[in-house]
Amino acid sequence: MSPSRQHGFAMRLPGNGSIRVKRKLNSTEVIDALTDLFILRGIPGYIRSDNGPELIAQAVRDWITTVGAKTAYIEPGSPWENGYCESFNARLRDELLNGQVFYSLREAQILIEQWRKHYNTKRPHSALGYRPPAPETIVPMEHRPIMH
Repeated sequence: MSPSRQHGFAMRLPGNGSIRVKRKLNSTEVIDALTDLFILRGIPGYIRSDNGPELIAQAVRDWITTVGAKTAYIEPGSPWENGYCESFNARLRDELLNGQVFYSLREAQILIEQWRKHYNTKRPHSALGYRPPAPETIVPMEHRPIMH
């Protein structure tokens, strides 16, 4: 998870690719997002996050313990402990946030979702041999199965 506080928006859930875009997330919204993720992907052994107030809230820590996961908070000022999320945050900032002014929360939600789809399905990633992580597959009409 990695909030983008610079612009007051976003919480990324790497396991399912979604980005929750809000002006501020509270502990209940973090629990809701994690619940969705755990239903989709299962309960992880650890949840690594920064020390943002929405992530260290007692309600979130209690819930994580109740579901059987453990927390692994990164040390303040140690972004290398969470390199995957820090790298994503840098791309999000460089490729979208620094060049945009969002006039509404809805506009931010739409533009960030468009960017996320591009990032996951079209944008080349050097770690993947300059291929996108989940390219869109288009089946030509003549190759689609016929339903009888």
